[in-house]
Amino acid sequence: MSRGYDEITSFLGEWGPFQRAIFFLLSSSIIPNGFNGLSVVFLADTPSHWCHIPTNANISDQWRNVSIPLEEVNGELQYSKCRRYSLGVIRNLSAMNYLPGVDVNVTEIKQERCLDGWEYSQETYISTIVTQWDLVCSNDLKIPLTSSVFYLGVLCGSFISGQLSDRYGRKVVLFGTMAVQTCFSVIQVFAPNWGAFCVLFFIVGMGQISNYVAAFVLGTEILGKSARVLYSTLGVCLFFAIGYMLLPLFAFCIRDWRMLQLALSVPGFLYIPLWWFIPESPRWLLSQGRVEEAEEILQEAARKNGIAAPTRIFEPGEVSDWASKRKQSHSILDLLRTKNICTMTIMFFAVWMTVSVGYFALSLNTPNLHGDPYLNCFFSAATEVPAYVVAWLLLRWFPRRYSMSATLFLGGVLLFFIHLVPPSLTMVSTALEMVGKFGITAAFSIVYVYTAEVYPTVVRNMAVGACSMGTRLGSIISPYFIYLGTYDKYLPYFLMGSLTILSGVLILLIPESFRVPMPETIDEMQIIKGLKPKMSSYNLQSPAEAE
Repeated sequence: MSRGYDEITSFLGEWGPFQRAIFFLLSSSIIPNGFNGLSVVFLADTPSHWCHIPTNANISDQWRNVSIPLEEVNGELQYSKCRRYSLGVIRNLSAMNYLPGVDVNVTEIKQERCLDGWEYSQETYISTIVTQWDLVCSNDLKIPLTSSVFYLGVLCGSFISGQLSDRYGRKVVLFGTMAVQTCFSVIQVFAPNWGAFCVLFFIVGMGQISNYVAAFVLGTEILGKSARVLYSTLGVCLFFAIGYMLLPLFAFCIRDWRMLQLALSVPGFLYIPLWWFIPESPRWLLSQGRVEEAEEILQEAARKNGIAAPTRIFEPGEVSDWASKRKQSHSILDLLRTKNICTMTIMFFAVWMTVSVGYFALSLNTPNLHGDPYLNCFFSAATEVPAYVVAWLLLRWFPRRYSMSATLFLGGVLLFFIHLVPPSLTMVSTALEMVGKFGITAAFSIVYVYTAEVYPTVVRNMAVGACSMGTRLGSIISPYFIYLGTYDKYLPYFLMGSLTILSGVLILLIPESFRVPMPETIDEMQIIKGLKPKMSSYNLQSPAEAE
């Protein structure tokens, strides 16, 4: 019986200097993803604005002061952002020395669009892409579209990243896509218009998800079993949160969007030296038949750990045996082959999409909360640290189904009831939103592990990839949930809360996987609650297993 890779490389130990270096270097490569992935929070924020009244309009100061009509928004009177009183009428009334409110009822004057553009408050920002290209009023739909274009790039990148990584290697793709993300982020600084900015943002999104996936896979393939679990549940997640927490610090210090974009891009160049410290995945090298290179990396790892490595690590027969097992392939149709796995795939897809909508919508919504937008963004990022720690503890000690349902209910119920908080208690609403995001973030971390454990080995990677498409679609539509707040500020919370609670109920129908052996074939999968078990001869397995 041939030995497995983990058994062969067990001489390295689990947590030596080599493993610690790989853990922290790869985790640190995720930091730029944290602040670049959500930079749109500040790059595309909309400051207070109103119609521009030209200085040469030839109207008196009295008429200039009343040239913008008042409108009721969410029960409060505010100056109109998109309308002004007809400048021609005001000019004539001013020339006749009529006084507003004395000789003329101003509210009866005809209104018009902001024909001369807008003025923007610089209290919070010197400039954003909104003020740069007037993405307000009739153009305000371009703001959520900007975020959606980025996440569409993430969707497309997730399709190609795995194929690139399998073909060219984990290390090459990791550094290549980091270069794409960094270089195109720098080019964005010089974008001449909104369209060019979005095209570049799309490419940045593709690079971001590709280097994230490459770093994730490289770490799980190099590290041993115990370190691998820690890396995949805490390492990448916590360092992403660190990057996210750095974002408001950058934005607070740099209020101009072009300079902020440049400042967020430059740190990517600091990772160039890591090329000489992070090795290629020995597993991938073995899959390509490059046994000598794989052995060199493992012998160097043993030297760093102060361990004597065997003269010959891999036997030729073992490598060929692994290669023959990898030849077995399965199609996406295998996830729809039986009623049980089809129903489970649809349910997981819906849950992934709902959790993604909640996570990204709440992250993008921080500028709309009461108080300082920089502190709100920092608190939103900081809630992720305890959320990931709690998720890790739940995964270690508690059943998956109840853990995920509890975190979804926590997030959903708090978001659902935000509309019941009196408008005067804005801090309470903000606190409820932060705790709600805590629950959704914890659920986001758990669902990856839960999905992988429920599906059988023969389609596990494909199933996680297919279900994660729900995350990409959720991120694409999430900006429009926030946009609904322009019509009713509580509508996004009501929708997100309802959908999250529904997902919390739905997840209870999925079989438990905690301390249950993971299935190897479709027939070994547990049955969803409510479905009658049915005898089936359908059995996906590798040729070696069939023999």
